[in-house]
Amino acid sequence: MAKKQYFLIVDTETTQNNLVADFGAVICDRKGAIVAQCGVLVNGIYTNPIKNPLFFDSSAPASALWSKDSSDKRYALYQSMVVTGRRMVASVSAINNWLAKALEQYNPTLTAYNLSFDKGKCANTGIDLNIFNSEFCLWGASYTAFAHTKAFRQIVLETHSFNCATSHGNMSFKTNAETMARFVTNNPNLENEPHTALEDVLDYELLILQKLLKSYTLNWLLNDSQAYNWRDVQVKDWFRPI
Repeated sequence: MAKKQYFLIVDTETTQNNLVADFGAVICDRKGAIVAQCGVLVNGIYTNPIKNPLFFDSSAPASALWSKDSSDKRYALYQSMVVTGRRMVASVSAINNWLAKALEQYNPTLTAYNLSFDKGKCANTGIDLNIFNSEFCLWGASYTAFAHTKAFRQIVLETHSFNCATSHGNMSFKTNAETMARFVTNNPNLENEPHTALEDVLDYELLILQKLLKSYTLNWLLNDSQAYNWRDVQVKDWFRPI
């Protein structure tokens, strides 16, 4: 009998100084059934917002997702989650203990929607994701599998998922987790991610992984999927005016 496969999906929300404030992780089997999950705010990071403010773009207008006003609202949301018991505050060592036990019990393959980003921020914080024996980028895998299909481009059209043109006139279509989740669920009305780590995994990234696992082997995920390349998603190459 083949050994059962497990997957660890990780997501992070970060600070201005590139540390993890909110850590989310879900372990599932090949059918997408969840066997363990972890959603915690990082003690010493989240709990010291003056030294470690949540990420924001100082040039963004107040109404924008990554504005300073939005950062303040997200911090208030986290505070309410702690008060109501939806989040615990945990140390980096506690997170690493949870990961070590996950490795021992499930030996999961690590993934994240932007794996290099999340691994980098975790490394900055002392969260050790290098203990896992195999990994792949969920963004790269779903991008390779779905982003150039006619059905995906239809979702892009229906949801107006286009990036702004650059100063050089390049304009690409989006392949982010929200757009990809709308595609795999065939639900163009799926709301935007809340950008809280555990919820982003549960309600978006897990759905993307489940869709991939219906058609692709672990070997394909580990070896054959390609990294996202903005040059290959130029609107001029894939869409035509009517």
